[in-house]
Amino acid sequence: MIMQEHLKLLGFKVKDVVSGMEGVVTSISFDLYGCVQAVVNSGLDKDGLPAEGRWFDTKRLIPISKKPVMTVPTFQVIPGGQHLPKY
Repeated sequence: MIMQEHLKLLGFKVKDVVSGMEGVVTSISFDLYGCVQAVVNSGLDKDGLPAEGRWFDTKRLIPISKKPVMTVPTFQVIPGGQHLPKY
């Protein structure tokens, strides 16, 4: 169940309490050493190009939106087919 708590950040706008960076959580990672991190994408840069996402420990992030920016996939395995997210 603890994994689900981290995954609930997907799609939400968040703020990193250390750097102040804000953006949308686009990925969550669980590594072998117990770190749980999220990629935060801040949107577009000054030239209108997608900004590079930055990795942060999830414990540094606080949600600043009430709803995700888009519907999050259910990530269920589709029997008999490729293992793709089910929308």
